[in-house]
Amino acid sequence: MADFLYFRDDEPHDEPAVTLDAFLGQSNAGAVRVESGEDVRDLLPHLDRLRLIEVSFPAYRDGRGYSTARILREAGYTGELRAEGDVLVDQIPLMRRCGFDSFAPAADIDRAALDRALTRYDNVYQSAADDRTPVWRLRHG
Repeated sequence: MADFLYFRDDEPHDEPAVTLDAFLGQSNAGAVRVESGEDVRDLLPHLDRLRLIEVSFPAYRDGRGYSTARILREAGYTGELRAEGDVLVDQIPLMRRCGFDSFAPAADIDRAALDRALTRYDNVYQSAADDRTPVWRLRHG
């Protein structure tokens, strides 16, 4: 997985992402945007040609994007996976565990608060899309 990247809303993004429907209807796009509720499994045959998959978070309470990230990472997607929209600072550590490696929050995020959130917990309790070892495995070898 790529190093953690952070994009402010006013910074330029790489390539504009096309919608999932538009992507499935063409053959040359390298970036796609997945809206909440769309079936990301339609992308699985095309993962090798995608550099960026942007997942929409229309509201902080809409958690479907977490499942989207896990599906993509477990299917072997290694490109940039960006959470975009109503992304809150306290969600970013959990989003990283699900496989997101870049973020485009709709509102500014305080960098000091983000650093605190990312370093708050030393251990995790279950395996995820990231490479952190669960604490039970550390205890029991």
